[in-house]
Amino acid sequence: MVRRPLPRILSNGSAQIARSRELARTAADSATDVLHPLITITRGLRRLASAGRRKVAETPKDKRGSLLFLTASVVLVVALLPYGPLLAAITLMAASAWHGRDRSPSEPEGPDETQTQRLQSLHEALVPYFSTADDPAPLYAHGGDWEKTFPSYEFDDAGRVTHLVIRYPAYFTDAEAESRTRIEHLLTAKSGRGREYHFAWDEEGNQVTVTVLGPLPTDIAAQRFVTAPGETVLGFTDPTQVQRTLPLAYGEERRDVPPVVWRTGIRSTEPHLLAVGQPGSGTSTLLRSVALQALQYGDVLIVEGGGTGEYACLTGRDGVLGIECGLTGALAGLEWAAHETERRLISANRARQEGHPPPEDTKRPLWIVLDRPSAFTHLAAADGRTDPQSLLQVPLRHGRAANVTVVVAEQFDSLDALDDAVRQHTRARVVLGQATPQQLEAVLGAPPHTTAAAHVPPGRGYARMGAGPVHRLQVPATPDPYDDATSDTHRQAVLDLLPPRSTPVDPQPEPTAQSIPLTKAVVVEQA
Repeated sequence: MVRRPLPRILSNGSAQIARSRELARTAADSATDVLHPLITITRGLRRLASAGRRKVAETPKDKRGSLLFLTASVVLVVALLPYGPLLAAITLMAASAWHGRDRSPSEPEGPDETQTQRLQSLHEALVPYFSTADDPAPLYAHGGDWEKTFPSYEFDDAGRVTHLVIRYPAYFTDAEAESRTRIEHLLTAKSGRGREYHFAWDEEGNQVTVTVLGPLPTDIAAQRFVTAPGETVLGFTDPTQVQRTLPLAYGEERRDVPPVVWRTGIRSTEPHLLAVGQPGSGTSTLLRSVALQALQYGDVLIVEGGGTGEYACLTGRDGVLGIECGLTGALAGLEWAAHETERRLISANRARQEGHPPPEDTKRPLWIVLDRPSAFTHLAAADGRTDPQSLLQVPLRHGRAANVTVVVAEQFDSLDALDDAVRQHTRARVVLGQATPQQLEAVLGAPPHTTAAAHVPPGRGYARMGAGPVHRLQVPATPDPYDDATSDTHRQAVLDLLPPRSTPVDPQPEPTAQSIPLTKAVVVEQA
């Protein structure tokens, strides 16, 4: 299946639109500065005309004739005087300029008393961290000037800090994670708890920028995203973190939201994904969203260790090779996946040696989705059978060359039960739900530059692609449509994305390794 690039309007259209908006905004500001006197005089003439109409309306009808005669007489006298029309025009323009001036109250140039006290208190709290007894001219001192340490600041309507730039001395150990963590914890406590803060450390300029982040949208339902083959939308993040937006439907509205895109395929640097979270954090929702997107271009094999029936809606659908919930079926399905990976590698290698393109049956992506595989590990150990995770070594090691992608979801309490191959080859990482900073760093490989939210909705967490930055993440709402607690809007959104059924949904006996109900098993045996 040939990978077709996105149209030009979808790839760089957002950047062109942003530049056009910026140019239009700059031109409008320049025109406003140039035409400001004319705008002021026009506004004054309109106000004078309105005052004249009100004066005529307030005058009794029996006196309007006298008023009209007096006005005409004044106009006639002015017209007959030397330079009368010129003086009258100058007077009218001056009156119009006076009445057309901007009467809105000017904003205060500096912070008010409450904001000043807050900044001074924050300055005093940072003194023990940003000062030493040996400093001859300390930047931070008790009772010192906070204006030298806070060059830029912004407040919200409640008087709390929303943006703050903090200068600190050069001898502060900003290269140590523990030192930065102490400062971030202090700033979070003093600036107001219950909000998410982003900290941008500028080690060269000895500055740290604190920004209050708005909540990520939680009302994004599952839908067809404008992506190319090989691109999977894991969720959505802040507009400052990525340089791309996707048009999304919100009922009758459409908005552009920045996504977190995971790229898979032969040229991917992170071909496999690991999602970790607490129960109810939304890992199954993430896997359901990934599976629905994968079915648009490839085949999916699902292995569910939780046994909750989270993927029953995909049973019998086109492209779904199987949904295994038992140990026997999981072993058979993963064994077939390992053989299928080897078959693809052999077929592609033969084609390259003969100078031919890879066969078509090796180009279609194959997705292996595992939800809580550690549950099978305990069952296999108790029954003396093979651990299903050991069968993932071939798809994990050679999946990128064979166009095979592995997606694993596990809970924190069973994270130690994951196989070393799973840990080593799943370089795309997602953490959902409540997690300590130590847990985030252990899974993602780096701490996030934002503080944790006070209330974490389902599907909320962090994502990191390989060695890239850590992004805030909100997974699109992709619930089980057969769940009674699902809203009608989200249920219908998921049902609209399901492929048509290819086989009837009838209860069948649990498959075995000798009789696996996968269409490609016959091809493997023949090969």
